[in-house]
Amino acid sequence: MNKAVSSFLAQHGFPHHVDINVVIDSLLFDMNNGLLGNPSDEDMIRTWCTPPEKQIVNKSVIVIDAGGTNFRSSLVTFDAQGTPHIDLLQKTKMPGVDRELGRQEFFDQIANNIDHLKDKADCIGFCFSYPMTITSDGDGILIGFSKEVKAPEVVGSHIGQCLKEALQAHGWKTIKNIVLLNDTVAALLAGAASPDVGCQYSSYMGLILGTGLNTAYIQSADAQFVNVDQDQIIVCEAGKFSHLIRSDFDLAVDAHTVKPGTFLIEKQCSGGYLGPLALEVLHTAAKEKLFTDALNIKILGIEKLSLIDFDTFLHAPKNISSVLGALCNDVATDEDYDRLFQILDALVERSARYTAAMIAAGVIQSGKGTSALAPVCILCNGTTFHKTYKIAARVEGYLEEVLTRQRGLYYQLVSREDDITLGAAICGLIKH
Repeated sequence: MNKAVSSFLAQHGFPHHVDINVVIDSLLFDMNNGLLGNPSDEDMIRTWCTPPEKQIVNKSVIVIDAGGTNFRSSLVTFDAQGTPHIDLLQKTKMPGVDRELGRQEFFDQIANNIDHLKDKADCIGFCFSYPMTITSDGDGILIGFSKEVKAPEVVGSHIGQCLKEALQAHGWKTIKNIVLLNDTVAALLAGAASPDVGCQYSSYMGLILGTGLNTAYIQSADAQFVNVDQDQIIVCEAGKFSHLIRSDFDLAVDAHTVKPGTFLIEKQCSGGYLGPLALEVLHTAAKEKLFTDALNIKILGIEKLSLIDFDTFLHAPKNISSVLGALCNDVATDEDYDRLFQILDALVERSARYTAAMIAAGVIQSGKGTSALAPVCILCNGTTFHKTYKIAARVEGYLEEVLTRQRGLYYQLVSREDDITLGAAICGLIKH
């Protein structure tokens, strides 16, 4: 790394190379505390379900996917061969993102969003991607919102029951059951439902690295030192993990979020925060005159920066159609380009290392993957993971080192089209 950049980051407490094994050990300690009911950062939420043993056929289910900034709804039908068909798909904004909503208004907006699916099926698989306590009947009690959703009155509510009441008030007649799940559970179930031809897996895991960050894995009831009475999918709420180094930049960005002091690792890794974090770093660098005068002035004039903006620069630094590329055009020296690139790349590198640690912790905790013939299948979802500069490649490289070479554990990273919709549909029918 450029000495000036290295010195700048160090002075502000930003670690250039996170020790992945140290993070894995910390995560495992925290996960086990959560499973035992002891204080922990991660919620370790029991779901009371595992992937279905038989293929689902000749059934339909309404699917809702509420997470991040988007709200999607559709009808999924499994035909006689078990092939899923997605119809009547609509996408709108997640309620509570633009402004604060009361409890009734929040559920009324959801009912309005899915009015086009009224009475198309008698059950709903509701992927609600926020921390919940899952009850044995499949409902979910909201622990709290993340991703800057503003609806505090909804906290503590039974999401499925409240939605059912709202739908009845909107004239729905056929809903018998609403099953709540997290997007990581949906990802895990989608991976289990569609194995690659010729592959067999010893277990399954779901990773979300998009607007937010989370993992889910299958916990064995036979494992020592865990208080789990049946094999089941566990949602970690990994984004809440807080035992990590926080730089001056992290502290500054956190202070301006809806809930400062919470979801600390998510705020260092996920797409919802990497843009504001990059802007904070660049503004600080410009104030400290890390670049030439002309570029410093231009950087200080930037009011908003998204992950897409700085990711585009990392992929093609001199593409003048990008925000940062245009900013640098005609004023930046080669040294400016190099320093800007390395600062932004350091943010991506840290995200990749923490993501690899979280995946590795889930694989280790599952107790599976000990044979190369039956690896753990890890379905990875999220544009931050799949599209951000070198994150996916770096994560896989780190996993190869810390899991396979160092621990003799095997894994396979996979992706599936419409994974969250498919997983939510399966979950909606498991308890039907």
